[in-house]
Amino acid sequence: MIWLWLSAAFMAATALVHGFLGERRLIQPLMALDQGVMGADLARKVFRLAWHALSLLMLVSAVSVVWTGTPRGLILLIGAAWTATGLFDAAYTRGKHIGWPFLTASGLFALLGAL
Repeated sequence: MIWLWLSAAFMAATALVHGFLGERRLIQPLMALDQGVMGADLARKVFRLAWHALSLLMLVSAVSVVWTGTPRGLILLIGAAWTATGLFDAAYTRGKHIGWPFLTASGLFALLGAL
């Protein structure tokens, strides 16, 4: 059970850092651009919404892995998705994105907790 709580803690921390740092270091600079697709008000709103919706879904994952009665199969699916995302992130960015270790660890902890 400790693995699931550790997974949830990593997922929640990842979500909070994603929302906060992403807003400051990516979203705000992109919103300052007024050219190309970022020149369209709707695109700007949808981009910000999608970014923060992802952070919210990360928190939902965190709650799901520790929720009493969550089916083991769902925890395995969540863990596999987080692990795969982290490993893909590591390969795709050649390890330069700061999030891949946290994504991967979140998933591995969930997998360990479900097994």
